[in-house]
Amino acid sequence: MTPTVLGSAADVRTVLGDLSGVDQVGLEARAAALATRSIKKDAKRTAIDLAISMVDLTTLEGADTPGKVRSLAAKALRPDPSDPTCPSVAAVCVYPDLVAVAREALGDAPVGVASVATAFPSGRAALPIKIADTENAVAAGASEIDMVIDRGAFLSGDLLKVYEEIVAVRAACERADGSRAHLKVILETGELATYDNVRRASWLAMLAGADFIKTSTGKVSPAATLPVTLLMLEAVRDFRDAFGVQVGVKPAGGIRTTKDAIKYLVTVNETAGVDWMTPTWFRFGASSLLNDLLMQRQKLETGRYAGPDYVTID
Repeated sequence: MTPTVLGSAADVRTVLGDLSGVDQVGLEARAAALATRSIKKDAKRTAIDLAISMVDLTTLEGADTPGKVRSLAAKALRPDPSDPTCPSVAAVCVYPDLVAVAREALGDAPVGVASVATAFPSGRAALPIKIADTENAVAAGASEIDMVIDRGAFLSGDLLKVYEEIVAVRAACERADGSRAHLKVILETGELATYDNVRRASWLAMLAGADFIKTSTGKVSPAATLPVTLLMLEAVRDFRDAFGVQVGVKPAGGIRTTKDAIKYLVTVNETAGVDWMTPTWFRFGASSLLNDLLMQRQKLETGRYAGPDYVTID
């Protein structure tokens, strides 16, 4: 069987049925061991710049305004205006009605415009509404769509509904010129309850054509955790071994410090490998992380921490 739309519902059930159970103790012990790794000064500088380039700078509040989005876009392009060697971030993520503002502010810069869609964050809407939400964001200029799965359907065992919705939203990401916005599928792992469910949801999303699998909306606790991300990295590694298709991973929510980010980068390198050590295949959905990365970057350059007004407060 090949992945994406080419597989039948029976094929999908077969693949999911063949998945082994997750060794919780082993998974958590492996994550804890990876979290103890330390890196030295030169490698740390490289890791910080890599982490900056992997950030999806995000604002998803009811009080968002065009002005806030323009400010966020400026920060995405030049996170440290005093240092032109500081890399830009991977993408700016906003609600669909603000996609056009972000697209205009970023211009032709190589920074993506991501938009949450499909009744974010609950995912509780009829499929035509989810498709319209996606099509509107893509038409406004979104290069990436972050959709949420229907966790109620998943947890009640209606896996085919979840699969078919992902397939349909992926199709809605297509543009008239034949190109397609990349699709990140949010599993909301904090609501899936078990590691077995996380593994099953990861494979289900990849079989349906996800370009990325993402842990969380950031609106539910717990959000991203290192064991869950490790499990998802194992899933994308094994999926590529099985089908020859590479899928990205995005932990989102709760990653706030440079120390945390480095733990995740070590986990990516040790689990999936160097092919995933790029913004094309790994992202951080953690806007508050960027400020700490910038502060730590400045400390490496000057030997001291900058003042509290060194970075903007988003």
